[in-house]
Amino acid sequence: MSKQSSRHILLIEPAEFHFNPDTAETNQYQHNDTRNHDLILTDAIAEFRRFRNKLVETGVYVTTFKGKEGCPDHVFANWFSTHEGGEMNLYPMLAKSRQEERVPAMIEALSKAYTIKLDMTAHEQQGLYLEGVSSIVLDRVHKKGFAAISPRTDEALVRKWAAEMEYDILAFETENHVGKPVYHTDLIMHIGTEFAAVCLECILPQYRDKVRDKLSTTHEVIELSFDQLEQFCGNALEVRGHQNAPYLAISESAFYNLNQKQRAQYLQYVKGFISSDIPTLERYGGGSARCMIQELF
Repeated sequence: MSKQSSRHILLIEPAEFHFNPDTAETNQYQHNDTRNHDLILTDAIAEFRRFRNKLVETGVYVTTFKGKEGCPDHVFANWFSTHEGGEMNLYPMLAKSRQEERVPAMIEALSKAYTIKLDMTAHEQQGLYLEGVSSIVLDRVHKKGFAAISPRTDEALVRKWAAEMEYDILAFETENHVGKPVYHTDLIMHIGTEFAAVCLECILPQYRDKVRDKLSTTHEVIELSFDQLEQFCGNALEVRGHQNAPYLAISESAFYNLNQKQRAQYLQYVKGFISSDIPTLERYGGGSARCMIQELF
């Protein structure tokens, strides 16, 4: 049987980090101000390293790459995914600066352990995008996928991915706090081995029951509110730590915005929370803990 979560993950330490105007049109969770870019990068690196160290201290195996200058979102490793059987996929990214994140040396290093199964990057020339397992949240055990359609998640590519990977996919539409689609599905939901958390409020009404029903057939569903979506509570991930026990990796802000009932629900299925304070990464990047983690299976 396939595993839902991994004990080995990859992180990319930023070489450049700041508000990225290339991604602002589709990501309403990133914020801009006049703060010096060097100071923002210094804080982002410190936050990155604290998060990495907490993961390592909890027994998670972490491989770290150094990011590329000119790629302010490199810390959010959406451009590839790995899968059991030693397979890897490469994905088409919307922003030009994000397309540059597919550094040949990184692909070469990963190719020592993985064979490329799907290379979908040519679809960038057609203006079609699918940003990895941020676009499609996976139930790896039951081979189900969930995809919130947005400019970064093309439905035709979702269907193509599903056919190639032999997944049953549910695609749906969403609306965020400014009336636009939520840019990535992994902001809305995450799936663990026995639980799934989802913000149903942001999913358009005609899809809500379908999403809830599909999740609840195999998982306990933890419902997140619209306000919790904005605090990145949906952007968390089950990882494996000491003795291969499951933990939930989540930002400190997201953790403190969970209520007691929700924390208790999680603790039925995970040994604990790996939470770290990453306000700079969240504010300027519009992403959180899960966005930073790429699982290595």
